Order: sequence, then C-alpha cells, then structure tokens
Amino acid sequence: MAAQKPSVPKGTRDFSPVEMVKRNFIFDTIKDVFKRYGFLPIETPSMENLSTLLGKYGDEGDKLIFRILDSGDFIKEKGEILINRVLEKSSSVSGSSSCSGDISDGLRSEISEKGLRYDLTVPFARFVVQHLNEITFPFKRYQIQPVWRADRPQKGRYREFYQCDVDVIGSNSLLNEVELIQIIDDVFQKLNINAVIKLNNRKILAGIAEIIGEPDKIMDITIAIDKLEKIGKKGVYDELLGRGVDSGSVSLLNPILELRGDNFAKLSSLKEILKGSEIGLKGVIEVETVLNYFNTLTLKTELELDLTLARGLNYYTGAIIEVKAQDVEIGSICGGGRYDDLTGVFGLKDVSGVGVSFGADRIYDVMQQLDIFPKEIITSTKVLFVNFGEKEELYCLPLIKILRDRDISAEIYPDSSKMKKQMTYADNKNIPYVILVGEDEMQKKLITVKNMISGTQETVLFEDFLKMISQ
Repeated sequence: MAAQKPSVPKGTRDFSPVEMVKRNFIFDTIKDVFKRYGFLPIETPSMENLSTLLGKYGDEGDKLIFRILDSGDFIKEKGEILINRVLEKSSSVSGSSSCSGDISDGLRSEISEKGLRYDLTVPFARFVVQHLNEITFPFKRYQIQPVWRADRPQKGRYREFYQCDVDVIGSNSLLNEVELIQIIDDVFQKLNINAVIKLNNRKILAGIAEIIGEPDKIMDITIAIDKLEKIGKKGVYDELLGRGVDSGSVSLLNPILELRGDNFAKLSSLKEILKGSEIGLKGVIEVETVLNYFNTLTLKTELELDLTLARGLNYYTGAIIEVKAQDVEIGSICGGGRYDDLTGVFGLKDVSGVGVSFGADRIYDVMQQLDIFPKEIITSTKVLFVNFGEKEELYCLPLIKILRDRDISAEIYPDSSKMKKQMTYADNKNIPYVILVGEDEMQKKLITVKNMISGTQETVLFEDFLKMISQ
C-alpha cells in the first residue's frame, strides 16, 4: 500500500513555531488593549445547535455554515429509515415523492443538528441569554477563538480562522461606539498598521432605500452595495436589477453613493437628501454624534464616513464599522456594528449591543507582507548552554534555574553532541547568547559567553553576565 501524502483541508493551515510566536504577538496585543478598556474574556463551544446559527447571517451566510453529522455511522445505521421518512414528508407537502429539494433539505435536517460556529457574535448572544442571572449589564466581553466558513479559499480568505471579538451588550449609549473606535485605533497603532476606519449606519441605508422608493428591498440593496469594491458600480447595479429593484430606483442611488467631501460635508448633504426619511435622519444624527466626540479625542487612525459600507449581515441595526489596511490589498481586517435585538431570537427582547471583530489571520498576512513584526519576538530562548558531558550538565543546571527564575528563557542542549551541531542549533533558533562551561571554567567558577549577533566571546563571572542580561 502506497504511503499517504500528508495534507490539510483546503482553506486551513499549519503554523510553525515562528508563525505561532507572531500570531501570539497579535493576540496578546489585542487582548491587552481589550483589558485596558474593562472587557473580560469568555469562551463558547466550537459547535452550536443549528437552530442557534441558522437565520442569523442571511441566506448567503447560512450556506457557508459547516454542518456536523450526528455521528460517523449515523447514515449507515439509519439511512434507509431516514430516506423513507423524508420521502413521506415531502410527499405529504408536495403530493409527489420526486421533489429532490425537499428530500435534500429533509435529509440534511434529519442527520445534522449541529454546526461549527460561523462567528462569535451569535454564540455570544446565546451565552448572554443562557447565563442571564450570572452577568452584570452592561456586559463587556472579549472572545478570541476560531470560526469556520464553507467559503471558497483564496488570498486573505480561509475556511478556518480566528476572530478577536469585543462587545458591549445592554447599553444604547453611543459612547460604546466611540470606545470601540478608540480600541481599533489603539490596536492598529500598537501593531504599526496604517489603516482607515470606515463608518456608516444601517439606518442611513434604510433611509436611502426609502428615498429611492424601495423600502422593502433594504436587504437586497445592502447585500449588493457591500460588494461595490469587488464587482464595481456596474456589477452592483446589475445585481440590484437582478434582485428586482426598479431601474429608476437604481439610477436614484448613483448620486448618493458618489457623495464627496469630508465627513461633515457628507452628513450635511445627507440631511438634505434624507429629509423625507425619519429613520434615515436618525442614522445621520447617530453618526454625527459619534464623529463629534472625536473633535476632542485624538485619533491617529483615519476615520471616514463611507456610505457604500453595508456589511450584508442581517443583525446590524445602527452603526457599521469596517477597517481596511492602507498599504496592502486585502479584505477588511476588522469590522462590526450595532445590533439592537440579537438576543430577541433567544427570548430576551430589546437588549442592544455593539461590537467589532478583529481578523487575526488577515492582520497576520498584512504584517508579514509589510515585514513589521518586531524582530525581538522571534527569539524564544535567550541563552543556550553548550553540553560538554555529564559533569558539565550538573554544573550548568543550577545556573539555568537562576536565569529562569529571573524570567530569562534558557536551555541546555540535551546531548553532548559535536560543537558545530550545537552552534547550528543556536543559529537556527536565533539564540543571542551561547554559554560554554568546560573543565577550565568550572575550576575558575567562570563562564565563557559567545554573543551570536556580534560574534564576540568573553570569559566572565556568571553574576556579571546575569546583571548584564537582566538589564
């Protein structure tokens, strides 16, 4: 039997130690900012009941949920029974047992009750309702875990990827939007990523749909507008027409999407355009309120009102936020918004929340492409002790413990191999200091330190080396 070629599923990746060090730098940076703003961590299971997930992401999102078979032998054991049961159901509904769509949908629901989580927001809403008596409102949580989407893998788009979510639920205050924008600014400044924060409001989009005479087509309009960068203006218009939006309404949309000027100039124009829409004007006032806070708060990241920003998810009701890297062509690296009743589907009505999600995998790709990871984070071990034999091991082990007790990472090569092999090991791991302790050093109670960066070598007291490396 031929040996199997090892591989991972498309859209997933292995991560080497160097890659993991870089990824952890991103996670730790984001986590530190979250904690500074008073957010606490939670975790939820990798899988959720399909009843929790379906219907929360729109038709397109539902198609991207990975479903989990109830068990590996489920179909083998009960397949014939299930098919007969589904055939009976479809016959009673359609009067014909040849309705393949009914059979497919029915069979799917019979063999799969769970799915891998699509994002962290819907599980968070489920968590809030399920643990209602254990949490304090407003509830400020962060969550850093992987999510899965049955999407077509391509550059910057994976089937398994991490999200770093931060949300406030149980408060209508626009101060929460202001804090989230500050968090975004802090994170990308610390990661040294030149970004732009794009801001819009779902109420403005609803107002636009109302003004152009298509209030019932708000979802079709937002889904199409959200694809503007990918398919261009003509592509958006063609999709709108294909979704049943009147051609006259589509033409009315054009001047709105082409508004120019700074943020407040756009708002001024919108007030005039949307004067006949109560919900649209409410959205304008909300955006204006958020922007006014930044007249006194300094942002280092550009903040732009973008009326083409739609984010085609069903649950956004107010602010919509998206972040793009300025120096790399890639999709959004952070996004989110306000959702007024996400917990309502789980029985807790009228509880507003707002949050954003940082895409750690895309952030990694941006930093890797720009080569902006700090060089020092790649070094895991600071000091390597060369292994000359059993006596030298016994002499060095207490010294290694002293270093580790000072939070200085140190190790000894596990075998008394040739010097070249041990030095190559140090080189490959980017270890800056190699310590050699032989018979002569042990007698004089000294150590020989080789600086692997400069190539210099000196024999010193261990205490002097300890002071130097501690500083």
